Amino acid sequence: MTYLEKTQVWKNVKNLDSSLKKELEQMSDDELKEAFGADLEFGTAGLRGILGAGTNRMNIYLVRKATLGFGRYLAQFDNAFTRGVCIAHDNRRMSREFALDSSHVLTKMGFHVYLFEDLRPTPELSFAVRANHSIGGIMITASHNPKEYNGYKVYNEEGCQLLPEEVSDVIHEINEVTDMFNVPLSEDNYGITFMGKEMDDLFISNDISVVKNKNYKKDFKITYTPLHGTGQVFIPQVLQSLGYDVTPVAEQMTNDPEFSAVKTSNPENKSAFDEAIMLADKIGAKVVLATDPDADRLGVGCIHNGKWELLTGNQSATLIFDYLIKMAHKENKDLSNSYMFSTIVSSSLPVEIAKKANMKYKLSLTGFKYVGDNAKKIEGKSEYFFGYEESYGCLVKDTVRDKDSLQACVLLCEVAAYYYEQGKDMVDALEDIYKEYGFYKDSISNIVLEGLEGKKKINSAMDYFKTHDIKLNSFNIINKLNVADSTETNLVTGETVASDLPKSNVVKYDLEGGSWFVLRPSGTEPKLKVYYQIVASNSDEADEKMALLQKEVLDIVMPLTK
Repeated sequence: MTYLEKTQVWKNVKNLDSSLKKELEQMSDDELKEAFGADLEFGTAGLRGILGAGTNRMNIYLVRKATLGFGRYLAQFDNAFTRGVCIAHDNRRMSREFALDSSHVLTKMGFHVYLFEDLRPTPELSFAVRANHSIGGIMITASHNPKEYNGYKVYNEEGCQLLPEEVSDVIHEINEVTDMFNVPLSEDNYGITFMGKEMDDLFISNDISVVKNKNYKKDFKITYTPLHGTGQVFIPQVLQSLGYDVTPVAEQMTNDPEFSAVKTSNPENKSAFDEAIMLADKIGAKVVLATDPDADRLGVGCIHNGKWELLTGNQSATLIFDYLIKMAHKENKDLSNSYMFSTIVSSSLPVEIAKKANMKYKLSLTGFKYVGDNAKKIEGKSEYFFGYEESYGCLVKDTVRDKDSLQACVLLCEVAAYYYEQGKDMVDALEDIYKEYGFYKDSISNIVLEGLEGKKKINSAMDYFKTHDIKLNSFNIINKLNVADSTETNLVTGETVASDLPKSNVVKYDLEGGSWFVLRPSGTEPKLKVYYQIVASNSDEADEKMALLQKEVLDIVMPLTK
């Protein structure tokens, strides 16, 4: 169907939601083309898109259709209806409505539903699925995307986001739903158990058990912001209960879907910290913490030599991992059967730390679902020790099977206290690690290409890198991993071998000396992402090489996106 034919179908729907009907009537032709020119795809991260009317937008009809398909997928498993489904949501526009609609679709099908009474973090949803022995879970969130977005993530019985093969089965069931406007709904809350403090207490108790030492001096101040999101529910209170002097940014501790008191809802962006740093300067705080709206990601900064330094996700994960190993060594713990899990776009520094500690490690594709799945695979055979990815997410205790910013907050504060007792800050601690392993610098280029035309440009650029040999003037490429066809080619010997990674639209190039870069389209935003790692002997050399690598790579990429 053309976009105009799809538009007409919507206009002909009796009793179409009044707000969507009004929006539909006011759309220009260009807006209609964007809203109906494609169907919002259910991918490996579920659904995520701009709110509004249309087949390429997030709305109640798409959510109901997706939930019916997900419910049909879950129904094939034993005791699925009585085990039930857990549902949570963040602070965004339509999040509560989408959560309630999802609940009413499932209860109409005969499922029991465990619905949180109000907004809750993504990691608590993952924990609740496991704690309730549920058959699956739904999280309504667009994570760190702008306020115009919302999303829909689904979880299996392990509290882990669905793997590609599971997603494929769900998509099949969703596609079997031919009438998205007449999905049956329960008219009341029969079959819904509302979750609140009892589950919160279980989750918090689980997460604070990652504490290694309660006795460090905590005579430093911290400011915290949830960026209007779910972290406000209990993160500052939990840190205060552990003895930390935490002051939240009051105007950002509100359930505001407009994100009116923040410049960005993404803690990967420096401007997300502006108000928290202003408050920190006012009260003399040494550490700032920021979680994204669904509180699975954590950003952190500290005062170093009188200036604020914001750490990358790779750096904060490295600090936590290195600290955990130090504590394990202090206990004379044998780590030879312990695993560290990460991804191919995350820093290689923790891998080197794991090797020195005689630990096992495994790298997967981007997406914390792979970390969660790997944790499941080693259950009863090896110890899960740590998992992380570069996008500001990590997990210490795998009773949760997704990124968990509460665990990260608890341990990063402990790491800060540990080093402050030694007269050091977290940047000093990183520099000590670099002296031992080499200076690792990471960076990322986000090339925003919006709309249907942007998607075509992203695919065209990726196709070029997959099918062409490239050269850089200042770096020797020694290996090419083409995940799309599961091949890895040694560009020195010319030998090509099969990769054990599942097929994905990703290309990675290894450079001499441990540096690398990776290209992949974002699974949740209209972006082509280029990840970089430089390994150098010092900071100045790393800065120089990084600038050079980014320029030479983007000189190839950017003309392909015009």
